[in-house]
Amino acid sequence: MPETGDSGLVQECLDLQKEELEVLESIYPDYVSGGISKRSVKLEIPVELASPHQIFIEEATQTGSSTSSIESLTLSLLPPLLVHVILPETYPLRVSPQLLLIHATHSWLHDTSRLQDLIVQMWNKQIGEGVLCDMVELIRSGTFLNELEMVTDHDAILLQHNTPESLAPLLTSFEISARSDEFNQNSYSCSICLTSLKGSKCSQLSCEHIFCRCCLEDFWSLCITEGDVARVGCPDPECVKAGRQANEEEVRRVVSEEAVARWQWLQEKLMMERDPSISICPMVFCQKPVPKPLITEDEDSGWHRLRTCPSCSYSFCSFCKRTWHGPVSACPISAYETCVLDYLALPEDSPGRRLIERRFGRSIVAKMIAAYQEEQAFKQWLADSSTPCPGCNVHIEKSLGCNHMTCSKCKQHFCYRCGTKLSATSPYQHFSIPGSKCFNKLFDFINENDGWQPIEGFDAIL
Repeated sequence: MPETGDSGLVQECLDLQKEELEVLESIYPDYVSGGISKRSVKLEIPVELASPHQIFIEEATQTGSSTSSIESLTLSLLPPLLVHVILPETYPLRVSPQLLLIHATHSWLHDTSRLQDLIVQMWNKQIGEGVLCDMVELIRSGTFLNELEMVTDHDAILLQHNTPESLAPLLTSFEISARSDEFNQNSYSCSICLTSLKGSKCSQLSCEHIFCRCCLEDFWSLCITEGDVARVGCPDPECVKAGRQANEEEVRRVVSEEAVARWQWLQEKLMMERDPSISICPMVFCQKPVPKPLITEDEDSGWHRLRTCPSCSYSFCSFCKRTWHGPVSACPISAYETCVLDYLALPEDSPGRRLIERRFGRSIVAKMIAAYQEEQAFKQWLADSSTPCPGCNVHIEKSLGCNHMTCSKCKQHFCYRCGTKLSATSPYQHFSIPGSKCFNKLFDFINENDGWQPIEGFDAIL
């Protein structure tokens, strides 16, 4: 159908176009991106869904089919569509508007030609009337997604993209940025100081209550300074009753870095007080709390001692704090000697003992005490019945003979009585020095009657 006609028709169309463009600019001033010329308009139209929708992004192939690579997220905003519209001379009475360009920001709309066809069909249904405002509303409300059969039966939106894993964070980032811009432009009343301020000077918590940053910073900083981290949360009375606390992202947006560091330390301290089974990562640069695994193992298997730091991925033993040595190898007694001594020093049924039992387990504590007492008894026996070699520290027990000993391991000559090293060429000189405690003590003579127990009735037999 030709664009030109008699001058009366053309002038009538131009008047209708001018009127429609004025209405469009008055209703959607923020959507007109490049200004309005005589017969052309550039629009940037965001897609505002009526409610949050689940978005599935499939990987599109060159044939148009999709593969099993799918990203899933929930959004209520989609990036804008850039639309460049050319109005022919006889629009809207004789011909439809020409869509010179439709481009989706981040290319989230895989096939824009179908949308162009949909807009032409819209004009065909109402020939002689302007469709620009209807077109904008069709895109802004997201109704075109249903018309293009991109919405599933479960009200989820199905998109196709060459790299779903790269598109998903872009869509999420756009919604966060758009929400932030909208929030900053509006004014809100602070529930603490009752002052109306711009959103850029306010903070909205996840419970959707809004307070000015100054009031929130003063309140939270005071709570953190006093160590009352339970009150670092929404000051609204309903949230206070519910015990709603602020998350780390909210705290970082309000208080200083020093206050955030103290808040984190207090949170970790409180968490460890509530759950004694939590260990601290032994790595000096980390020192983060490490919770007990959700899947508990049998205490006899040894796997219950394994801890893996969620921050630095260091695997260690919760008892000895050393690198994980497996479930079979026992921890050195020196690693938990302090804990055993602290436990034994506490009265029975005391809160301190119960705290240690909750941290390690009652049966494990009993095993540690038994192992410690056995170790102490063995050390006492070594001290009473043997002498360590001064060369290699191997304990040697003498059954009989003289006190001049030669270590079978390092061949060191030494005195069994005092442990002094002896000369290999003249070892007996040590026992010939008058005044020394080993003088004339090469042999230790034992009274033959020592240890003799008389047998009852033995004299009668004789």
